[in-house]
Amino acid sequence: MPRLLFLMAVVVLTTGCGTQKPVLYPNDHLKTLGPAQAESDIAQCQQLAEEYVKANPGKEVAKSTAVGAGTGAIIGTVAGAVTGSVGTGAGVGAATGATGGLLHGLFKASAPSPLHKSYVEKCLRDKGYEIVGWQ
Repeated sequence: MPRLLFLMAVVVLTTGCGTQKPVLYPNDHLKTLGPAQAESDIAQCQQLAEEYVKANPGKEVAKSTAVGAGTGAIIGTVAGAVTGSVGTGAGVGAATGATGGLLHGLFKASAPSPLHKSYVEKCLRDKGYEIVGWQ
């Protein structure tokens, strides 16, 4: 079971955690400057956002892991009571919940915060770009 959870974690982290970036509308400004300059401007705005927007993704990952462990322990305890092994059920539930919470927290921490996105969008608008979304 631990090997399966480890493999699932590796798959999730290597396939689902790409850094999001803004998608630009092809207005006249973008067409004039070209994609290379746009990528440079996006990188600059993202760097500025990282410097000025304070975030603590580690705290959120820890919180998500703790919530998952607590929820899993409760569910495991109930399942254990039904099957006659409360202690084992609680332990398995807590471990499973913690793993799920950790993976959820890691995935969520990889996405830019709403404040980070707003900062980057304002920076790019000030440069003449139009943002249609993030991906």
